[in-house]
Amino acid sequence: MTTKIKFTKMHGAGNDYIYVDTTRYPIADPEKKAIEWSKFHTGIGSDGLILIGSSDKADFSMRIFNADGSEAMMCGNGSRCVGKYVYEYGLTAKKKITLDTRSGIKVLKLHVEGGKVTAVTVDMGSPLETEAVDFGDQFPFQSTRVSMGNPHLVTFVEDITQINLPEIGPQLENYHLFPDRTNVEFAQIVGKDTIRMRVWERGSGITQACGTGACATAVAAVLHGLAGRKCDIIMDGGTVTIEWEETTGHILMTGPATKVFDGEMEG
Repeated sequence: MTTKIKFTKMHGAGNDYIYVDTTRYPIADPEKKAIEWSKFHTGIGSDGLILIGSSDKADFSMRIFNADGSEAMMCGNGSRCVGKYVYEYGLTAKKKITLDTRSGIKVLKLHVEGGKVTAVTVDMGSPLETEAVDFGDQFPFQSTRVSMGNPHLVTFVEDITQINLPEIGPQLENYHLFPDRTNVEFAQIVGKDTIRMRVWERGSGITQACGTGACATAVAAVLHGLAGRKCDIIMDGGTVTIEWEETTGHILMTGPATKVFDGEMEG
């Protein structure tokens, strides 16, 4: 007998995922479903699949599967959408939510107007690791590795429009220094505390936005004296505001979460 699985497609600054409440619709093979459903011509079309579930450590849990079926550690844009989902679908009345992820417990603060979540601030915790990377003669730039619970490689350039991201993105993602692969961000300072960023995501390719990538970019900018502790990161799909708190060392990310549509697929 074929089962029906209800889903909601949502995006955070253009970073779009398929969301399923697994307390109602369990999914036994999320890796396979992520690949099938993420395809644009034969599936729903998305950057991946996000499963919302229960947790014995937090209000909810979140698992993220990229478009290639690989499981991600964390997704900042996805976590904002989870906050909007659980509030607007009546799974909680809280405006401060804890979320259990593979990179730890994250705290979401919901900004609500007229019963709708208009934006979400996520406490992304502290950057776990930062390191300069010099590629020698292979690539003509220096980069910064930043771990936000998942790996990022941030490179600042003078003109981001000159970067051939479809070509260089997969080369850097799979570079031998990164045995688990890495997310790749190129960034350009375009104004005071304003950064333009493009991203090649590990397991998904070019996406419209990456929340953890925006955080990593802000960290690298502060470390290199290119921006202050609060800045706007402009991505292909929209803008988020990142604040690296000096007192706590935590990174706060504030940005939109948008519902696209509801639907159902055969399980």
